[in-house]
Amino acid sequence: MKAATSVLLLVMAVGMPMDVASSQTDSLQQPHASTAHRASSWEGLAIVVNHKNPTDNVAFWQLHQIFSEEKKWWSSRRRVTLVAMPRGTPERQTVLRVIYRMNDGDLDKYFFWSVYRGEFPSYPTTLATPVEVRKFVSKMPGAIGYLRASDVDNSVKVVRVNGLLPGDDGYPLRLRARPAK
Repeated sequence: MKAATSVLLLVMAVGMPMDVASSQTDSLQQPHASTAHRASSWEGLAIVVNHKNPTDNVAFWQLHQIFSEEKKWWSSRRRVTLVAMPRGTPERQTVLRVIYRMNDGDLDKYFFWSVYRGEFPSYPTTLATPVEVRKFVSKMPGAIGYLRASDVDNSVKVVRVNGLLPGDDGYPLRLRARPAK
């Protein structure tokens, strides 16, 4: 009886890896599908400029200088004009977290004191919607702003960051995609 039980357990154990291997194959395919779902839940935040701006690519450190207004002029000798989204928007929160590495309060203080000391001519222009940002950037040759990649159209030019576009792997500015309606 013990021998028969041992043989039965041995047969079951030998047969198990085949079942486990096939279930592992199935489970390997399953996470891949969910990874695709996860990847689509993120979207790139495009840095946009006017089509007349000759800039096509900026290093991340240059982007930080531009948004911090340490760099005030484009190579085309046009003044940099920052365009921002309103407080609380996911786009602005992404820029605060990734580019400025500040919260809204710290950014307000930074710009207040810089304008007060005469280092900056004014605060960034804040516009309520992506459509308004697009229109402003398309009409102002020195403007730079940010939009979700899904909000970009051909009226503005997307600038590469570290040689990458918003849909590329490794692009530094990402935010959660809007929920499907």
